[in-house]
Amino acid sequence: MTTIAQADFIQSIADALQHISYFHPLDYIHALGDAYEKEQSPAAKDAIAQILTNSRMCAEGHRPICQDTGIVVVFLKVGMNVRWNATMSVEDMVNEGVRRAYLQPDNVLRASIVADPAFTRKNTRDNTPAIVHYEIVPGDTIEVKLAAKGGGSENKSKFAMLNPSDSIVDWVMKTVPLMGAGWCPPGMLGIGIGGTAEKAMLMAKESLMEHIDMTQLKTRGP
Repeated sequence: MTTIAQADFIQSIADALQHISYFHPLDYIHALGDAYEKEQSPAAKDAIAQILTNSRMCAEGHRPICQDTGIVVVFLKVGMNVRWNATMSVEDMVNEGVRRAYLQPDNVLRASIVADPAFTRKNTRDNTPAIVHYEIVPGDTIEVKLAAKGGGSENKSKFAMLNPSDSIVDWVMKTVPLMGAGWCPPGMLGIGIGGTAEKAMLMAKESLMEHIDMTQLKTRGP
């Protein structure tokens, strides 16, 4: 049986959120560098160069890659044999980690979350509460996957109730060109199929948490 200390869990959440605010994955940088070399359009080439320059400045200076530092989404797989040494609930610990990350004095992140979203819309000032999904699984460990999903990409989320005879590919090909640039391309598509409406949307978001190697994808082809 593994004992998880409250302080350790909170700090892990905070550290992870700070890390992803200023570091791009290495395969993403390599893929973008390759795209820069192959790009023919001067305007597009300049845009890629700006992204690469910004990425390096953020990594070296520990400053946010993007001004939209996201809505925090956390996926937890909690082992059934885990023992907590904590006085707070799991969700409260997650939110405390978010609070610490977004108020980190050396790299304060922009808070986007508002309380009472339909009426007073008062900013919570620390980007809490996070959106937390739990899964209770066999084992004695906790797996934490998190994303700071920007409002631009979140606002581009699409849902459709298709007939069994409809083509999912056709729907995707029709929908993506209509999304514009508000989701800050280059981006990744997460697609969930089946279940109820909320299950399909959850699967779409979960699919974005899987490891993606840009080089392997390009090698494999369509």
